[in-house]
Amino acid sequence: MKSNILIKTLLLIGIIFNFQFSALNPLQAQNALNDNGANIVGTYSGKQGDDRFKVKIVKLTDGTYRGQVVWMERDRDSKGNKILDTKNPDRSLRSKPADQAVLFSGLKYDAKKRCWGGTKIYDPQRGLKANMTAEFTADGQLRIRGTVLGIGESVYWDKEK
Repeated sequence: MKSNILIKTLLLIGIIFNFQFSALNPLQAQNALNDNGANIVGTYSGKQGDDRFKVKIVKLTDGTYRGQVVWMERDRDSKGNKILDTKNPDRSLRSKPADQAVLFSGLKYDAKKRCWGGTKIYDPQRGLKANMTAEFTADGQLRIRGTVLGIGESVYWDKEK
C-alpha cells in the first residue's frame, strides 16, 4: 500500500515538473505562424467582456503593422447613433466612430524572438494605451498582451479564413 502511494506521488511530481518545464519553454508553446512577420496580416475576430469585434491587421510601407477595428457587434447606442471613441486619450479622435478605431500602429516583427512588439495598443473600453506584444499560440490564436507598469492582460483573437 505504501508503494502505491509512493508511485502515485512520484507520478504526480513528474507531471508537475513536466508542466512547469513546458510553461518555461516558450518555443514549445509557439506555432510555426510565428516564423514569419507577414503571417500576422489578416482579419481577426475577438471578444473583450461582452463586446465582439473584428480587427484588420495590415503591413505598412515602412514594414511595420497596424491593427484597426473594422466591425463591432454593438456599434450603435440605444438611440441608434454610432458609438464614438469617447475615451480616446487623443481628444481629436473622440468624435470618430468606435468601429474605426486604430488599436495599434508601428508594430514590429522580431525574428529572433519570433513575436511582434515595439509599440503600444489602445484599449477603447478603458481609454488607455499599454505596451504590446503579440504571438500565435500553439492552437493558432493570436495572443495580444498589453502591459502597464508590469501589470498585464492578454486577449486572444481568431484569424478568419
